[in-house]
Amino acid sequence: MQGLRETFRRDQVWPFLAGEQNKVDVSNQMILYVEGLNLSFDGFKALNDLNLYVKDGELRCLIGANGAGKTTLMDVITGKTQCDSGTVYFGQTHNLLTKDEADIAQLGIGRKFQKPTVFEEQTVFDNLELSLKTDKRVIQTLFARLSPSEIDRIDEVLAIIGLKELRFMKAGALSHGQKQWLEIGMLLVSDPRLLLIDEPVAGMTAQETERTAELLTSLAGERTVIVVEHDMEFVRSIARTVTVLHQGSVLAEGTMDQIQNNKDVIEVYLGEEAAEA
Repeated sequence: MQGLRETFRRDQVWPFLAGEQNKVDVSNQMILYVEGLNLSFDGFKALNDLNLYVKDGELRCLIGANGAGKTTLMDVITGKTQCDSGTVYFGQTHNLLTKDEADIAQLGIGRKFQKPTVFEEQTVFDNLELSLKTDKRVIQTLFARLSPSEIDRIDEVLAIIGLKELRFMKAGALSHGQKQWLEIGMLLVSDPRLLLIDEPVAGMTAQETERTAELLTSLAGERTVIVVEHDMEFVRSIARTVTVLHQGSVLAEGTMDQIQNNKDVIEVYLGEEAAEA
């Protein structure tokens, strides 16, 4: 069966000009094509003919029970895990299955894991500086000086994540929510096109959760954001489209209202309480 990406590409010629090899072709308004993805671990089908299409600039939420395939899917997209079969394209031309983790990050795909991994003994500003797309070789790093544009970029990200007044505070002194925002900022300074965010509000206060919803919503449009989350109230507050995974496949997709009223989703994931929500 011909996939959606190949349907879009039919009878079209895509130029590969010098210096443009990392550009993401979203001329059909789609940034991620996942088609026929399969992956087994010791007989367990982690991904089962999974198909997922994400539009450029959208904020998509992935939900599903533990073991549904959410983390495994993100592992494949970012090059951490190799699949058995299928295709994963970033835009029309970048086959992610032929690239390693570093190459995929360079293309503009950033991933944030559930537990924040900031440099706690460094300041907020230093954490962002260390995450800039610069030459990381030892000699270059020792003698590097931030350019005015790099300083402006860090200032811009500090404003976005709400930590401008805390730029000189050590990251270890931040609250749990602030550490999560800093890690999102560490992705943003490298200017990614696609952000994969894993359970961003786990352990947050109600106020931090609300602020995180505002932050992620503000990022969509210029960037594409895919959020894996179990907090259904949080998902409702941010999602336009929700994809439900079950046993490695897409079970349902639609608005949160459509998902909460889907009988299959209620049976396998949300429970009868969803029907009353």
